[in-house]
Amino acid sequence: MIKFFEYNWQVRDEWFKWCNQLTTEDLLKDRIGGVGSILYTLFHIIDVEYSWLRAIEGKDDVVVQFDDYNSVEKLKSLSDKFRNDIVESIPTNSDENNNKLVSIPWDEDTYTKSEILHHIIAHEIHHIGQLSVWARELELSPVSASFIGRDFKSV
Repeated sequence: MIKFFEYNWQVRDEWFKWCNQLTTEDLLKDRIGGVGSILYTLFHIIDVEYSWLRAIEGKDDVVVQFDDYNSVEKLKSLSDKFRNDIVESIPTNSDENNNKLVSIPWDEDTYTKSEILHHIIAHEIHHIGQLSVWARELELSPVSASFIGRDFKSV
C-alpha cells in the first residue's frame, strides 16, 4: 500500500510543477465536474488525505481554509507539511489492524482502516483523472498517470 501513497505523492508533485505554466486565473477558474478549480482540487486531495489519516490515528481533524492556500507555492508547502506529518503514520504492513473500526467526526458510520486507506488512494487517483481532462481542455499535456516506470523510495 505504501507504493500507492508514494505514487500519489509523486504525481501530485508533478501536477504542482505542471501548474506553474498556468496563470492564476486559469488555476482558479471554476471548471465543470470535480470540486471546482484546478487549485481547489489539489487542495481537496491534500485535505481529504490528511483528515482521513488523522482519523485512523484517533486524532482531531485539522481544518484548513482554501483561501489561506490559494497559490501553487502555498499549496505545495501545505502538501509537504502534511506529508511530513503523516509519513510515519502510514502503515508499512497493510495487514496490521486492517479490520480495526474507525469513527470519523464528519460521518455517523464507522469504517475499517483498510477501507479508509483504499479510499484515500482511490480518491486522489480519481481527482488526478479530472485534472488530466482539464489539462487537455486547455490543450496541454497532462502529467503521466502511469504507475509503471516510476522510482519509489520506501517511506
